[in-house]
Amino acid sequence: MHTMFNPKQIALPPAIGRLAELSCNLWYSWNESALALFARIDPKRWDQVQHNPVRLLTEAEPDRLQDLAQDEDFLRHYEEVLSSWEAYRKEPSWFERNYPQHTGNVIAYFSAEFGFHESLPIYSGGLGVLAGDHCKSASDLGLPLVGVGLLYKRGYFTQKIDEHGSQRAEALSYDFAKLPIFPAYLIPPPSGDGEPAEPRELFVDVPLADRQVQVKVWQVQVGRIPVYLLDADLETNSQWDRELTAQLYGGNQDTRIAQEVLLGVGGVRVLRALGLATGAYHINEGHAAFLTLERIREQLDKGLRFHVALEVIRSSTVFTTHTPVPAGHDAFPLQMLEYYFSGLVTSYSQHKQDFLRLGLDVRKQLFNMTYLALNTAAIRNGVSKLHGQVSRDMFREFHGGIDVQEVPIGHVTNGVHLPTWLAPELKELYSRFLPGTWKSNQANADAWKSIGLIPAESLWSVHMELKERMVKIARANLREQRRRNSLPAERIEEVRDYLDPKKLTIGFARRFATYKRANLIFSDLSRLDRLINDPNRPVQFIFAGKAHPADQPGQELIREIYRVSQQDRFRGKIVLLENYDMNLARCLVQGVDVWLNNPRRPYEASGTSGQKAALNGVINFSVLDGWWEEGYDGSNGWAIEGRNEADWESQERENTESIYRVLEQEIVPVYYNQGALPSQWVARMKRSIQTLAPLFNTDRMVMDYVNAAYVPSLKRTQKFVANNYEEATKVADYKRFILDNWHRVKITEVNDNGARSTGSAGEALKEVNATVRFGPVWFKDVAVELIYYKEQEEGWHQVIVEMEPLRHLDDNTVVYRTAVPAHLKHGSYFSLRVHPVSANFARRFELPLVTTW
Repeated sequence: MHTMFNPKQIALPPAIGRLAELSCNLWYSWNESALALFARIDPKRWDQVQHNPVRLLTEAEPDRLQDLAQDEDFLRHYEEVLSSWEAYRKEPSWFERNYPQHTGNVIAYFSAEFGFHESLPIYSGGLGVLAGDHCKSASDLGLPLVGVGLLYKRGYFTQKIDEHGSQRAEALSYDFAKLPIFPAYLIPPPSGDGEPAEPRELFVDVPLADRQVQVKVWQVQVGRIPVYLLDADLETNSQWDRELTAQLYGGNQDTRIAQEVLLGVGGVRVLRALGLATGAYHINEGHAAFLTLERIREQLDKGLRFHVALEVIRSSTVFTTHTPVPAGHDAFPLQMLEYYFSGLVTSYSQHKQDFLRLGLDVRKQLFNMTYLALNTAAIRNGVSKLHGQVSRDMFREFHGGIDVQEVPIGHVTNGVHLPTWLAPELKELYSRFLPGTWKSNQANADAWKSIGLIPAESLWSVHMELKERMVKIARANLREQRRRNSLPAERIEEVRDYLDPKKLTIGFARRFATYKRANLIFSDLSRLDRLINDPNRPVQFIFAGKAHPADQPGQELIREIYRVSQQDRFRGKIVLLENYDMNLARCLVQGVDVWLNNPRRPYEASGTSGQKAALNGVINFSVLDGWWEEGYDGSNGWAIEGRNEADWESQERENTESIYRVLEQEIVPVYYNQGALPSQWVARMKRSIQTLAPLFNTDRMVMDYVNAAYVPSLKRTQKFVANNYEEATKVADYKRFILDNWHRVKITEVNDNGARSTGSAGEALKEVNATVRFGPVWFKDVAVELIYYKEQEEGWHQVIVEMEPLRHLDDNTVVYRTAVPAHLKHGSYFSLRVHPVSANFARRFELPLVTTW
């Protein structure tokens, strides 16, 4: 069986009939020519329907459609878009060129939310938008990837700001007949007489506690990539079960665990119903980790032993963690897990403890979803270099207390989808000066060098055009707030004079969580007053963002910003926009001058809003956290300084002082010191684009995942399942043997008074000998290493020296030797360790076993 692409049945004149097909594929959302084509149908209505082409076409006047079908200019545009669409689908892709042998193996990408476009609001913020951008670049690069998620019938929420500055969360309700989404259909194989079978909608049953929950499967087409979304709102389910896919991140812990069962277990069952040959599974944050329990169950049903089944699942699973705070990782009471997986526990009662151990936090006696993902994924990563370090430190104990740098969690730094977030006007400008292949070669730094050739006047002119458009949209947002809150007419009309496109404009827009410190700039209102109301060099601020409906401290941040914005001295110069979504985000990251980001380090795992701004020549001013620590080079933006090792109060004080000082002494003077054309400012804009655009895009990010995670997983899976799971069985049995016998491995003697010699660099060396008793463990299955630390410019650096077997003694005891600098003394300056190794390990410390001396 396979799915059928099923565009909406929209009544259109034959001459423009394929508009229905275009409207049902989110490719339109990152193709400016397609967006412009739909906008031509009815520009005003296009904005009113949130750029949703399905709704636009469904509600369009038939006469208007008939007129367009006879409009030669429109038809020419229509054919150009269709031609681009056909070329996009058929041209050989990056993945096909580089990995033709893996095009038949599906990569399943599981995420609790996907942010593709404002016309499909089933996302809350950064995680969802990242997942959407990931799928778009996967399509652009031609990966055989499918997305799996949940369909939230009421989305996240619409944010309204009332007359007191309080957030009001309004539930959403959608007409799915008018969204770019359609039921997934299965086409069964032909009947025995060769007659084609009738396509049918796809439903799957998901075991949940003492019952089966039926879910309907919906499909979203994202270019070449299908994304399957599960919907429990069916009459066959109880009212409580129907509500499970109602709202994103709603309800209590019971709702949360049930949603995650639907996502993980149900998602795997969807892949099976579709008959997809899935070779790799990507868990995007721990919400989806239950997929591994379902896959282990499948292997047990085939007759594999538990520890072998676990190795099969580990070989093909990739896990990305996004949360640098322990409290942010989902964890459930053990009784709750047993209840919701009662069917699994009953069917495999002999493995109940094996299942529980996969996610057990021994100290808290909770089932931790991140622990489950770490135990079942061979390849794991954070989302920036710093976040990788934070994750290794956070989960060091989980890995047996090895050196933090050796904890097997890497990093793939997040990026953003360039065609989605780069302003069309800038795309056109860049295309005049960059190589012709720059869009398809965006991860190549050489392609961006020609940004320097763009005349400063041209770049500044486009930036000012985008800024003026942003100011118009911001004023409209504020007018609607005031109209809805029944403010007097004069209060509504005064918005006409709010914000000035000529003033230095700083944007702060993101989720209002307390660690992001949206109110840090308000620490000294007198100093802020002097900045904002300087008669010659004024500054203005735009804020936007949602707080979770249950996050009262986050909502208080919104109220504080609103209260400050209403003071006479700041009115019209500090503004708070409502209902931050992808459309408003595009407007802000393309239109402000400076993107401000001041989280409490290191709580910003990566952050991507600043990357979107950088593509558009907006300059970042940020704490050196997340991606900015990698991106900042001293010339492409500004850093908010502070001692990272200081206590929180000191860091807050130092960060605040740095914000004011850098604004007063650097940012404001550079912006205003050149008159109508701030050439120094434009030079920094160019430097920002040149250095950041080639690195922080999702083409680079997805290619990193392919090279470092997906293809290794596909290869490893093929190897592990070949010959009736021969390799998986061998690795699983080896691990079990090592775990059972590691206590017998002992370092019995160390002698560091060996012969002296002179190294190639002229340094004095001495021989060190170590005697290791292995018991039943084969000496070639271990590494014996000497470790010391060497001072370098950036600090003390760990040096690992592999020791060589010198001679064998009785009862599997081996003497090892190596040479080290002669001044090092055992115990004081160097140590020894022994740990298991295998060519079949995905990572060096796959088994958290270390014997030290």
